[in-house]
Amino acid sequence: MAAFGILLRKEWREHVRNFKVLWIPLVFIIFGILEPITNHFLPEIMKSVGNMPEGMDFLWPEFQGEDIFASLLGQYQFIGILIIVLAFMGAISGERKNGTATLLYVRPLSFPAYFLSKWLVVNALVLGSVCLGFMAAWYYIEILFNSVDVGSLFAFIATYSLWLIFVVTVVLSLSAWLPTGGAAGLAIMITLIYQMIDSLIGAYWAVSPWKLAAYATYWFQTDPDMSDLWMSAGVTVVAIILLILFGIFMSKRNAAKTTV
Repeated sequence: MAAFGILLRKEWREHVRNFKVLWIPLVFIIFGILEPITNHFLPEIMKSVGNMPEGMDFLWPEFQGEDIFASLLGQYQFIGILIIVLAFMGAISGERKNGTATLLYVRPLSFPAYFLSKWLVVNALVLGSVCLGFMAAWYYIEILFNSVDVGSLFAFIATYSLWLIFVVTVVLSLSAWLPTGGAAGLAIMITLIYQMIDSLIGAYWAVSPWKLAAYATYWFQTDPDMSDLWMSAGVTVVAIILLILFGIFMSKRNAAKTTV
């Protein structure tokens, strides 16, 4: 247990030194602030710079706060996930390549503790950043739009957090398996490209980890059917556990590939 605590502190110090604890939350907070402000003032901005013919006017939809959260989630689904993949694609493979893993592997090392320390710290950083982004958006939504039910909002964030934990687990397990470039390419394909495929032809199935983000918005609806959400959440938890076991196995198997 003491060794696990040392690994956790080592991971946290590493993210402090490379400023990930600073710039990752900042990116999510900036998007969280910009989304409600942009949607609120967009009609005025278009009128002032749109160069529209005199007398022409666009009818803009009346957005509710729940719509802004759904729109912000759409931003996080592409840019946010891309940031997660690029920031952590070399979390394990990078240590093997630059030789820093040698300093760990020459000691008696528990590979479950090694992988789980990275998993816990990265998830804490990602989920904390996303929560700060949603809280920043919530502040401006309360000012510029309408009040959003607190219980629905936290259920929405919790559901989306489970999807993000799945994304982080995919990235770390692939980093344990492949070199950094291969891990990045496959992680983008699994998390982003498959997400697009699911949105195009996913009407043929209702249970999938890739649908959790869409199901998260159900919490803003009145009396929605949540059965598919719970089943997707269950499948996602099982997938996360299997990916963690795969990541631990690959971390141990590829330890011999560390550059000395």
